[in-house]
Amino acid sequence: MTVKVVYFSWLRERFGMSEEQLDLPEAVKSISDLFDWFEARGEEFAAVMEHRDIIQVAIDQTHVQDKNSLIGDAKEIAIFPPMTGG
Repeated sequence: MTVKVVYFSWLRERFGMSEEQLDLPEAVKSISDLFDWFEARGEEFAAVMEHRDIIQVAIDQTHVQDKNSLIGDAKEIAIFPPMTGG
C-alpha cells in the first residue's frame, strides 16, 4: 500500500523532509506497526521513535490517539509532536 506520510515541526527537521510517499509492507497494519517499521529505517527514525509515546498521529486528517488504530486504506498519515496551547 502506498501512503503519503507528512512530518511536522521537529520531526520534519530531524528527517530532513516534510513528506514522503511510502510503500508500506503488508505487515504494517496499525500505527504501532508503522512506528516499529520506522525504527528499522535508519538512525534518524530510530531516534525519533524513542519518543513514540508522545508523538501524535492523524490518519486522513482525523486525529488518532490509540497507537493500535488500524491504518486501513489511508491516503495520508500525519506525524507530529504534541500541540501546546496558548
